[in-house]
Amino acid sequence: MDTVLTDTRFWPVDKIILAFLAATTAILIGWWNVIPEAPVLLAAHVAAVALLLIEIRRPNPTSWIFRNWYPLPYVASCYKEMAILIPPVRHGDSDRWLANLDFRLWGDNPTVWLERLQSPVLTEFLQVVYTLFVPAVLLVAFLIWRKGKAEEFQFYAFLIAAGFLASYLGYLAVPARGPRFLLKSLQHIPLQGLWLFHAMQHTLDKMESAHYDCFPSGHTELTILAWWGSRVLSKRIFLAYLAYTPTIIFATVYLRYHYTVDVMAGAVVAACLIAGASLVYRMLQERPVKAWAKSTSSR
Repeated sequence: MDTVLTDTRFWPVDKIILAFLAATTAILIGWWNVIPEAPVLLAAHVAAVALLLIEIRRPNPTSWIFRNWYPLPYVASCYKEMAILIPPVRHGDSDRWLANLDFRLWGDNPTVWLERLQSPVLTEFLQVVYTLFVPAVLLVAFLIWRKGKAEEFQFYAFLIAAGFLASYLGYLAVPARGPRFLLKSLQHIPLQGLWLFHAMQHTLDKMESAHYDCFPSGHTELTILAWWGSRVLSKRIFLAYLAYTPTIIFATVYLRYHYTVDVMAGAVVAACLIAGASLVYRMLQERPVKAWAKSTSSR
């Protein structure tokens, strides 16, 4: 069964991604002289927009897969770009401010206080949970796709893309690297796992340590969105994500990746998206979607 896309309209997810690319392009132009990679990034933006426009306006055999799944590499690329844009644009970080908010809220630094609960077994388990963040978010998308729920898949793609892009705006507004850097001198003992902890932590450090990606906590925000999105699959999967979500939220602080105010901000952003995403999605649609594809049998 081959699927041929005939819809040449802009979908809601297209509009928010194009708007985000326009905003970051404006940043590139505005800070052109202080962003060394500005020419390369601008060329990448132009190429990405051109490819998307071609796939939208000139449907071809690749359009159905591309238009449903392109948000994944596009949003991931936007995340990598944040590490390049934030340092020259912001000239500093907000880590001390966030740590002070945490201290005022709890009367202590939560990552330091949690040392009393530390154990190799718990550390190993929570690091595995934390590392599974992206697979957990994408698993919902793959399961919805496999069930052939086209409209639900499109909405979930819009919701998750909006969640990631909203968190990137937060990184720009409140750049921070996290307590594992700022409060390292206050920790009395290092985190110790069992078998895979150091390998997973080292891999994540290589991928994320250059990023100012704490506020809001994307792990909190996107996991909540994935949990909410999983309700269209089955009660069993929904309950599994209900158990996974508070576990990864706890892991973000226990493993010293986030301040608790990051977690709270991530939860607030997720709640706002859940409350308003359906309305925004409908507003961004050019007309009610009836059918996005027609199927032609080939034997």
